[in-house]
Amino acid sequence: MTDTDMQLVDTVATGSHHAPHSILGAHRVSDADGGLSVVRARRPLAATVTAVLADGEKVPLEHLRNGVWEGRFRGDVQRYELVTTYESGPDFVADDPYRHLPTIGELDLHLIGEGRHEQLWDVLGAHVREHDGSPGTAFTVWAPNARAVRVVGDFNAWDGAGHAMRSMGSSGVWELFIPGVGAGAVYKFEILTRASAWIMKADPMARQAEVPPATGSVVTASEYAWADDAWMRTRAKTSPLDQPMSAYEVHLGSWRPGLSYREAADELIDYVTAQGYTHVEFLPLAEHPFGGSWGYQVTGYYAPTSRFGHPDDLRYLIDRLHQAGIGVIVDWVPGHFPKDAFALARFDGEALYEHPDPRRGEHKDWGTLIFDYGRREVRNFLVANALYWFEEFHADGLRVDAVASMLYLDYSREDGEWTPNQHGGRENLEAIGFLQEVNATAYKRYPGIAMIAEESTSFPGVTAATEHAGLGFGFKWNMGWMNDSLEYIKRDPLYRSHHEGELSFSFVYAFSENYILPISHDEVVHGKGSLFGRMPGDHWQKLANMRAFLAYMWGHPGKKLLFMGQDFGQMSEWSEGRSLDWWLLDQPSHAQLRDFVGEMNRVYRAHAPLWARDSDGSAFTRLGAPSWNPNVQAFARRDWHGNTIVVVCNFAGEPIGPFELEMPEAGMWEEILNSDAEAFGGSGVGNMGVVSADGDTRVASFTLPPLGVLWLRHQHKAHIPSPTRG
Repeated sequence: MTDTDMQLVDTVATGSHHAPHSILGAHRVSDADGGLSVVRARRPLAATVTAVLADGEKVPLEHLRNGVWEGRFRGDVQRYELVTTYESGPDFVADDPYRHLPTIGELDLHLIGEGRHEQLWDVLGAHVREHDGSPGTAFTVWAPNARAVRVVGDFNAWDGAGHAMRSMGSSGVWELFIPGVGAGAVYKFEILTRASAWIMKADPMARQAEVPPATGSVVTASEYAWADDAWMRTRAKTSPLDQPMSAYEVHLGSWRPGLSYREAADELIDYVTAQGYTHVEFLPLAEHPFGGSWGYQVTGYYAPTSRFGHPDDLRYLIDRLHQAGIGVIVDWVPGHFPKDAFALARFDGEALYEHPDPRRGEHKDWGTLIFDYGRREVRNFLVANALYWFEEFHADGLRVDAVASMLYLDYSREDGEWTPNQHGGRENLEAIGFLQEVNATAYKRYPGIAMIAEESTSFPGVTAATEHAGLGFGFKWNMGWMNDSLEYIKRDPLYRSHHEGELSFSFVYAFSENYILPISHDEVVHGKGSLFGRMPGDHWQKLANMRAFLAYMWGHPGKKLLFMGQDFGQMSEWSEGRSLDWWLLDQPSHAQLRDFVGEMNRVYRAHAPLWARDSDGSAFTRLGAPSWNPNVQAFARRDWHGNTIVVVCNFAGEPIGPFELEMPEAGMWEEILNSDAEAFGGSGVGNMGVVSADGDTRVASFTLPPLGVLWLRHQHKAHIPSPTRG
């Protein structure tokens, strides 16, 4: 070998060569006299190294320098094993990683370079497989600014010099197949930066991670067999817009602390079924190092948190929920990521996943970094991640966190702290393009799913189709309704008559988007107290206000979401560090509130006017004549079959009656829900279950219960519910 070759051998010896396979492994070096091949291996401190070829021939290797050995043999390159002896200890027999061809193909590399690989998780990361007759794990990572990359783990004593990866050219991808490494192995990537520093990083595409505070990635392989075929077939043929949606938002770690994914299945199904919810919405389940972030500072986008078990255990939980007729929505956080040194931040020594300009690449308020949505590979990483949760975990929806922070370049920034887009505006055009792409792709591949935006501004067309220049979401959280209604309901009933607009304003824009009405975790933390704690009055009045508010919310156009604990009147503010106050259910009044929510959900699901045309303004009518009272909200909802439900809300602290109201149709109207019923802890004021609207004027005379809401169904037409799941 030449001096130059020997210098290359030295870089191979230290694990810093960008193409170690060009030196190590078996190579044909001459075709003369039947051909000559050479095999080289890195075996520092070895006494002898022998290559045992597939035909049984043994080829002794001689030491070149710095632990690199070489041997020559006549004939073609063959499969072989390396037998290594040491001065002390047993012989070591192993397949050679450097005899193997790449495990990633040209088409995959092309799609990665174009930012169009919709199943990126199948080619990047760590994959257990058999390759050229050898079981092992293929490691692949995108690190375009790296000078060299090594795999380190518990299988090589965290010394990666013997497991340097090869560069796959301009793609920026690095690859290495390591024989003998299987599921359960812990690993990271060791990256040589342009500044000649070695840094150690968790795998961005890892599908499992160590339990925090440990930060290693874990080689994993799924063996789960799904049993939710019926659910998935039905989902593909239906639209969430035309179905009831009453979501129970859950932080799994504090719902019932100590439960694993599998252990939670029975208890969660029992509770959600008894309460009549249609969906469970989980706070982020992707791996995150700090539990106090509630999962919103993600370091492992493809790794379900190991706090509750193996990824297959999460599959089991979702599968069981589906078999019980319960949909699953998962919180997804593509808006920012934390600065933890072991994760995505400056992944290969340079700004890679984050935008390089801190005016666009950093959230100062949150202490996090912002993705570079204009970079093809980064956008691909995120789009594929959304598809991953649908494909690998059968999620029925993704609630996309903090969309407003993505849409605006000046979000939470002062003058001089942001740069305008190419047109001089404040919209983040790259982020908008990303959101359109992820929504269009998700709906194309997985019909029947729901992409849900947590978006708090008046940005137009959040749920408009992408072909009409919309963002393409299926739903948007109605934050305006949430803020106004909570501001209203906390007021003493004595003063509510002066603030009627806080409730009625939402009807002005209720049909401008496909809305979900959320009372989420964000409303019961950071000093806001619980929903119960916001209610005015004594204990009975607080519970009555709770029932009235929830019945108004469930009657209002839009799908529903309620955070755990609020359905039984949790009195204290939520904390992720402790359990819900389940002991409150030993108090009859709180058990009655829970029972009310369960009955309300069942009535809601059974009556299509309450959900079938949530986004259709022609199916909604406000009622008020001939009487009008600023404490009363009344409106009618209709389904596609002409069935009608009237919702009448009295937010005054005393009964009102007789109260005359012109109904949509004459005839008998049956009370199907009364939030003031004695069974739910109310005072029992009502109308004996039915009211009659005059045939000529359509006016009915009501007695409205204090802090109470009535739902009434018209009996003139046959009740024809639309088909639903569950």
